Amino acid sequence: MSQDLVVAKRYAKALFEVAQQNNNIAQVEEDLKAVVAAIDGNVDITRFLNAPNIDLSVKVDVIHKAVEGKLAEAVISLISVLIKNSRQDTLGAVLQAYIKVAGEALGQDDAVVVSAYALSTPEIELVAGHFGKIVNKKIRVQNVVDKSIIGGIQVRIGDRLYDGSLSGKLARLEKSLK
Repeated sequence: MSQDLVVAKRYAKALFEVAQQNNNIAQVEEDLKAVVAAIDGNVDITRFLNAPNIDLSVKVDVIHKAVEGKLAEAVISLISVLIKNSRQDTLGAVLQAYIKVAGEALGQDDAVVVSAYALSTPEIELVAGHFGKIVNKKIRVQNVVDKSIIGGIQVRIGDRLYDGSLSGKLARLEKSLK
């Protein structure tokens, strides 16, 4: 495991503990997602944060003023600490680790459901309920549309894939016939 992942997990655990104490676990996750999306989506912010000629305290002040009142205080503090320690590039890894830590603590897991068409809310709830019973957790579903699976669904929960797609069945049939 790389050093950055170890560091990201430590920051994520600390952030989760603060969020849990403040009773705003979901808000912290949403704010963290927004920050990561904003940084990833804006080259100027990334350049600013990675510029070696700008003092760290200036970076912290600028970011703090830009997000003050818009994000949970725990997220602002995390960003400040990451910048002060020149670890702002681990923010995405911290987000992923936070989602995992929060999910484990709350008995939740995320599932990526691939389907040939966008699933309706009742269909998503049905999938979440069915796979929630299998993994014994509350499932949060992210639906991804991929017409190449032809029909059915593929469900990925963590590193496990449940493939009920028509393309997957055809591939297994082809493999068994060889």
